[in-house]
Amino acid sequence: MSRSVLPGHHIAGRVVIEFTKQRARRFGSSILLETGVIRGQIGAMDDSEISGLEGKLLIAMPSMGDPRFERSVVYLCAHSEEGAMGLIVNKPAPGLQLADLLEQLGLESDGQGRDIRVHVGGPVEHGRGFVLHSRDYSSDGSTLSVDDDFGMTATLDILEDINNGTGPRNCILALGYAGWAPGQLEGELQANGWLTCDADFKVVFECDDADKWQAALATLGISPSFLSTEGGSA
Repeated sequence: MSRSVLPGHHIAGRVVIEFTKQRARRFGSSILLETGVIRGQIGAMDDSEISGLEGKLLIAMPSMGDPRFERSVVYLCAHSEEGAMGLIVNKPAPGLQLADLLEQLGLESDGQGRDIRVHVGGPVEHGRGFVLHSRDYSSDGSTLSVDDDFGMTATLDILEDINNGTGPRNCILALGYAGWAPGQLEGELQANGWLTCDADFKVVFECDDADKWQAALATLGISPSFLSTEGGSA
């Protein structure tokens, strides 16, 4: 059975990750990841219609007003009338890499993952682990296939596979996630908190973290200097 990378807590500045098989069974439904829950479309709101945005990028606008998301780029793994869930892809966790997590989980690192930085996936439940990855990898039915290019796996198996060299070619390991209640993300979009764009594979996996926000804007033909408080999803 797949083992969860969840849940965790902080002790003396270190992220301590624990898991149980029972928790792994409950994990999918607890964050809206079961496909029966997350698929769908959002109906008309204030004379505009917003379709399901899963598989898109959210680009934080200067008017966001939440310092936790300043210049963030978020990959949306799930979006429906039930809410939304995504991972910030450009906020590395200072001084934390895959090898550190493997050590805390009691797994021996063979050096394959030493240069894989851990990211802060969002402000919700920093002890939960997620791996956003290319679709060349799938873990025994526990991988959420978001679209043709991106998948998301949240079980310990993927960490072991990355460590032994059989994991996905491209990946981002994140602790925590960004979550929205029903209608909340739509409200933030209409308040000009975010721009949306197609998820560019190179932006997500190949750009330096410091460059991803500007690179995501560039896919829309937008320079940061031209951003204003008026606008919305593109």
